[in-house]
Amino acid sequence: MTIDANGPSNGFSNGHGTAAAKTPAHSAAPAFGFSTRSIHVGSSPDAATGAVIPPISLSTTYAQTAIGVHKGFEYSRSGNPNRDALEAQLAAIEAGGTSAVAYASGSAVTGSLVMLAEHLAREQNNGARAHIVAVNDVYGGTWRYMTHVSQADVTRLDLETATEEALTAAIQPNTKLVWIETPTNPTMRLIDIRFVVDTVRKHPSRPVVLVDNTFMSPYYQSPLLQGADIVMHSLTKYINGHSDVVGGALILPEHHSSSTPSSLLTRLRYLQNAVGAVPSPFDCALVQRGAKTLALRMKAHGTNALAVASFLSTHPLIERVSYPGLRTHPLHTRALKSLSPHAQRWIHSLPEEQVAQGVPYGGMASFVVRGDSEEHRGRRAEKFLTSTKLFTLAESLGGVESLAEHPARMTHMTLPEEERLKLGISAGLVRLSVGVEDVDDLLEDVRQALEAAAKV
Repeated sequence: MTIDANGPSNGFSNGHGTAAAKTPAHSAAPAFGFSTRSIHVGSSPDAATGAVIPPISLSTTYAQTAIGVHKGFEYSRSGNPNRDALEAQLAAIEAGGTSAVAYASGSAVTGSLVMLAEHLAREQNNGARAHIVAVNDVYGGTWRYMTHVSQADVTRLDLETATEEALTAAIQPNTKLVWIETPTNPTMRLIDIRFVVDTVRKHPSRPVVLVDNTFMSPYYQSPLLQGADIVMHSLTKYINGHSDVVGGALILPEHHSSSTPSSLLTRLRYLQNAVGAVPSPFDCALVQRGAKTLALRMKAHGTNALAVASFLSTHPLIERVSYPGLRTHPLHTRALKSLSPHAQRWIHSLPEEQVAQGVPYGGMASFVVRGDSEEHRGRRAEKFLTSTKLFTLAESLGGVESLAEHPARMTHMTLPEEERLKLGISAGLVRLSVGVEDVDDLLEDVRQALEAAAKV
């Protein structure tokens, strides 16, 4: 038996041998739960051998019985059994998704999206340059591509506080993409996706609304159910979850057509093949394996992060904690509204004492240490980061191990200092990716590192 997002069906192949996984698997009302879909979609036993885990197909080319007659594959850049299987799985676990397109990295996803916007602008606006509206503290790598690689014009807007009038005013006739991250990296700003979607839909430009859902993963947040046109993930992070694969993906809902004749999916598939930034079969298999435990890991990430954030919120050395799951967070109600249906069901089942101070809301948190000056806060932050024993000082996030980094001098270093400070990326800001280790060990690690920082 194969399982698609609606239950027992022939909607997916056994993960290899045909390109059937590219066919939309309508998932508006899945009969199976999140973990069931994660484990079974795209991963049925091998038809030839009975192997429970489908084999990795390393072949770059495929035999044809006649010209153009084959078993669904002809060249591995254009399609591969393992990539099809991964894309089927991704479409099934992103609630509201029916199709997925996998890439070799999150940056490759960014490039394809900007190219999509450029193509739409040329076709719909008589060759005009594309215009993109992006959340003001968009990920540094995304901003680098938009401003230093692409030919698009970009307007940055604080989408957390923007009014309908401000957002509408930012959209131009050639605006073809509205780029949302929520929570944002690293300041954890929260954007109301439904508000942005509803506002954008009223504009005649009808730009595509893209939500980078990397921080929350498909487990905690479902942007497609809130009206987004496309969801993006860096597969490198939570979906793979083990810090051993670089990858990216886009997931689209059933109705994903723009105002042009060709659908967004058709366009993105064309770009995926033409650019060729596709993941290897081995990487696809690794990500698929990692995604099978996504729900288990995200629950652990969330409960640990809530505990760490709660501890930080009462520590005298901490000036501010950004974790939307805390009841004291100013946008806590917005955070609760943004939770996916499956995350809400799980959280409602938790004992009251476990959620007294807040609810699990992903594994990312950031905080600012106190100090007499910006320079002093920076030295204290550095001392914290070099004193942890379990939180490894490293970029990236979403692995089972806990990581900590200094955005101002690491992930967001390319931003001018004045701009960083305006966004709240100060010298005292520390970003945590809280892993799935024993929570008492993590709390002790944070405590002793803050103790060391307090002496600076």
